[in-house]
Amino acid sequence: MARWIDKFCQYDQRSFRWLNRRLQRWCRHQLVRWVSRSGDGYVYAIIALVMSLYLGAASVVPITALVIGFAIEVPLFCLLKRVLKRQRPYHKNPHFTSVILAHDQFSFPSGHTTAAFLFAGIMSSFFPTWAWLLYSWAAAIGASRVLLGVHYPGDIAAGAALGYVISGYAVSLAL
Repeated sequence: MARWIDKFCQYDQRSFRWLNRRLQRWCRHQLVRWVSRSGDGYVYAIIALVMSLYLGAASVVPITALVIGFAIEVPLFCLLKRVLKRQRPYHKNPHFTSVILAHDQFSFPSGHTTAAFLFAGIMSSFFPTWAWLLYSWAAAIGASRVLLGVHYPGDIAAGAALGYVISGYAVSLAL
């Protein structure tokens, strides 16, 4: 098992370096920082507030699903990070300089991506016509985290999968 993990990490590190070299001009672009910031937790709270003001009683179930989802997601991804202890790219390679510094020490899974896919999954369940936009936004948040140098692509894939799975569970509990 450890050999498989080592191979995955090597591939992930090579993919990270390749992406950052190929997309270097985008890495420091202000749009990338904005997209990343749009995945901060307060944005989801603002959207839920606007939704409650606009939809009234019809927003109770989606907001309940969001509360359940984030109540599961936050402690779970924090626990996974502390157990797995995967170093961020700028910790692993001292010659690499990231565009930003992350709020915590470990990178696997990406919390921003987990939250974005959780939000996209829940909101898509209730507003399916917006699914393409919500998942595109979530994917952009994940990509921005790689471009900013704080996550490997595997962190993003794991965060997306985790967020998506939790979203389905949260929706089932809220209904």
